Amino acid sequence: MNRLRDGGHRAVLFDLDGTLVDTAPDMVRILQALQRDRGVLPVSYDLGRSNVSNGALGLLRIGFPDADDDLREELRLDYLDRYAAGICEHSTIFAGLELLLLDLDMAEIPWGVVTNKPAFLTNPLLQALQLAERAACSVSGDTVPLRKPHPAPLLHACELAGVDPRESIYIGDASRDIEAGRAAGMGTIAAGYGYITEDDDPKRWGADLIAGDTEELAKIVRKAVNLDS
Repeated sequence: MNRLRDGGHRAVLFDLDGTLVDTAPDMVRILQALQRDRGVLPVSYDLGRSNVSNGALGLLRIGFPDADDDLREELRLDYLDRYAAGICEHSTIFAGLELLLLDLDMAEIPWGVVTNKPAFLTNPLLQALQLAERAACSVSGDTVPLRKPHPAPLLHACELAGVDPRESIYIGDASRDIEAGRAAGMGTIAAGYGYITEDDDPKRWGADLIAGDTEELAKIVRKAVNLDS
């Protein structure tokens, strides 16, 4: 039987963009504004949304596909300045997950965030959503020297939260998330509702389970940490 269905897990870690928080409205908005200001036809929201998990550079690759290295760096800095200034105008916790977090809080089950987003963006976003003080840990892309898909950020998060990786769950919407979670010895859940490009398939990532939407994710997590009624 799948070990997530057996229960007994003691901590839950989330990827941030596309898993715990819907940041696409702000991240795509910034890209589209940058394109307009540079005289470029903006990408569609759906195309931008599917690429948000690839960060600023991933968005710029689809927004400015012909940019050389120098221009891409200029665009990256411009994008990050704009995004930092309006990081949480429309971003929200995915529907249903706030209640899950409340249940975890009430049961004193630690949860946290492990993201490749740099800390100067992660921390203000978590503060704006009133998650920073509640999370047992927050590990950003520059917290430790290595980033996902390496397991180091997840192992560091477990150390901060005081939990055993083998009794923890990691949830993410990219193959690198599942690769990192598996390498850390954690139970893994693919967020199939996240920011996934058309040519990608969560079934290929090797996750223990795939959640098609946040309602299914909440049910899986509650079962895994023995919160289901």
